[in-house]
Amino acid sequence: MKKLIAMCVLVTPLLATGAFAQPAAPATSPAPAAPAAPAAMSKTAPASAAKAPTAQQQKMKDCNAQAADKKGDDRKAFMKQCLSAKGVQPTKTQQEKMSACSKEGKGKKGDDYKSFMKDCLSK
Repeated sequence: MKKLIAMCVLVTPLLATGAFAQPAAPATSPAPAAPAAPAAMSKTAPASAAKAPTAQQQKMKDCNAQAADKKGDDRKAFMKQCLSAKGVQPTKTQQEKMSACSKEGKGKKGDDYKSFMKDCLSK
């Protein structure tokens, strides 16, 4: 009797592992197909290699290539800026905006200058 219980205790995890592992295989297959096809595809090539990269994935790849020489906080800041919706163009600081708008607004006086600066800085 003790041998039977010991055998059940040792065999049960093996059987349970097989039962729980089977539902995961169809969920990872790229498309419903014959049972032999997903197993063959998972061994030959990953599912992500079969699909073309999305726009975001391509953007990540491009930004990562550009940031190869950067490290630490510089790299982190560059990646954040590069991946933002604004693209690869660097954003101006408030001081840079003030300087650029001031140069463009030379010759304007009073209320004209104030309204021009307000419009220019809000861009």
